[in-house]
Amino acid sequence: MNALSIKKGSSRKSAYNLRPTFSDVEERHTLSLIVDNEAGVLARVIGLFSGRGYNIESLTVAETDHLGHLSRITIVTTGTPQVIEQIKAQLSRIVPVHEVHDLTVEGAAVERELALVKVGGTGEKRVEAMRMADVFRAKVVDTTLESFVFELTGDVRKIDAFVDLMRPLGLLEVARTGVAAMARGA
Repeated sequence: MNALSIKKGSSRKSAYNLRPTFSDVEERHTLSLIVDNEAGVLARVIGLFSGRGYNIESLTVAETDHLGHLSRITIVTTGTPQVIEQIKAQLSRIVPVHEVHDLTVEGAAVERELALVKVGGTGEKRVEAMRMADVFRAKVVDTTLESFVFELTGDVRKIDAFVDLMRPLGLLEVARTGVAAMARGA
């Protein structure tokens, strides 16, 4: 017991929370920013991440409001809860940033990614690649006698699974757009 007769770590009779509130578990978060569509905004946002050593797993940017000159930046990043909170706070302080939403904690969200997957092969491997593409609802957007280019849209796990299945069948090249996301509902 200490001088105030409060057990160490107790918050029941104390005005202070003496229990540690930090976690060292890394979490994946999808952040959605509404920013001014002007030169240098993306560089400032990326500079915040690189200057502090934070990683960006996925990044997509596009103008969403032509009249208002606004763009949406979708960033997928990982970090401890404290790091994610720090990232959100620092992003909201950047002048051309109007809104910062953490779609991972704000409720249900829709996340999609587009991938182009080039698979080479002949004979049975070619037939098997077409079967797998049909199962994953991938669309053939280009074909030659030696290869296919498939277009696939879905969540990150679906695209990862398709790419992994195409490796033994002759995967040649992959191009991915990065995650585009928005909150569900009104």
